[in-house]
Amino acid sequence: MRVGLYPGTFDPVTHGHIDIIRRASTLVDRLVIGVAINRDKGPLFSLEERVAMVETECVPLGEAHSCEIVVHPFENLLIDCARDVGAGVIIRGLRAVADFEYEFQMVGMNRAMDDSIETVFLMADAKNQAIASKLVKEIARLSGDVSKFVTPAVNTALKDRINA
Repeated sequence: MRVGLYPGTFDPVTHGHIDIIRRASTLVDRLVIGVAINRDKGPLFSLEERVAMVETECVPLGEAHSCEIVVHPFENLLIDCARDVGAGVIIRGLRAVADFEYEFQMVGMNRAMDDSIETVFLMADAKNQAIASKLVKEIARLSGDVSKFVTPAVNTALKDRINA
């Protein structure tokens, strides 16, 4: 069984994330979406809320490609999480050259720790290249319309959180 790990904070999950997940589900038999706890980033949504959003928006995508999609919270090193879930491949989305520079370093470090786990990069679809969770949250905080970047359920969750 080919197992892939797609990690991120998903704060919140965006159309860009969903596109990468949909496409990654065609490459593996089981796709684990690793939701990083990462307290340093100061997430808007709790871990439980992010896991629930990802489950709601993404788990059904696997059915169309006969891929099991599971959501797995983690706080350890990415390479250790990959080992924990039995992943042979880490899937990363790239939007721009700046993403590549960071990811290039990460791959080198991960390979030094475990060269049996490969990393595969999927380029963001052109319509999703500008979408970043950080920017989506900023637009939402300033009462902007983020409906082009997230699903209706995530849009509602953002509005509810910001207006609370």
